[in-house]
Amino acid sequence: MRIVSICPSNTEIVAYLQRTSMLVGVDNYSDFPEEVKDLPKVGPDLSIDMDAVEDLKPDLVLASLSVPGMEENIKELERRGLPYIILDPNRLDEIADDIERVGEAIGEEDWGKAKARQFLDEIETYRQSGLRNDSPPSLYWEWWPKPIFTPGKANWLTEISELAGAYNIFSDWEQANVQTTWDEVKERNPDHICMVWVGVKEEKMNPEHVRKRPGWSDLTAVQQNRIHVLEESLFCRPSPRLLEGLKRLKAIF
Repeated sequence: MRIVSICPSNTEIVAYLQRTSMLVGVDNYSDFPEEVKDLPKVGPDLSIDMDAVEDLKPDLVLASLSVPGMEENIKELERRGLPYIILDPNRLDEIADDIERVGEAIGEEDWGKAKARQFLDEIETYRQSGLRNDSPPSLYWEWWPKPIFTPGKANWLTEISELAGAYNIFSDWEQANVQTTWDEVKERNPDHICMVWVGVKEEKMNPEHVRKRPGWSDLTAVQQNRIHVLEESLFCRPSPRLLEGLKRLKAIF
């Protein structure tokens, strides 16, 4: 089986299935596990070089719709007649479904089911051992600073927040991806600010940008120095590595 993954979270699902040996090419942003860094690169997720994908003669392309614009990749895969499946999970149980689905697609249905169950069992372990707090701290997750994008109720980070013993201040918005304003965040006054700018490494995220926003010096999170620069790869990708992110988040509390 020759697999090309054109999204980092898909690559990480293959790794969770312990089948990275099947990968023959990945997108430019796939950086985990270490061995995929040596694989042929087929371009950034929104500008995939389909000639390069086709040249790798894949038996399966793992596509995604996790970022607006990725639908163009699907159209081109369809036009070229390349075999593909689309992964587009928002919630943790949907990630489990995709683990199972990839297992089936690569001809290892029982293994996919077993690994999906393992993922769900790990989540349940966190849920059972979760912090019991009548006044859980509030979190503001910042995916992008201007315009502000943040996860809503339908996104995995709302679940991750709850499993860590906290809550997402935008969990009252039904959609997975919320565009809001600095003033709206200020009104909600979070206890903690989690900076996870998509595609940006931690060393390039400066909390001073947050502190200098108009009126934000009055926020509880800012006054108590609770601005956390976190690895976006552990929080912004819908893959089993979210559990590693959850472990780090729990350590904060």
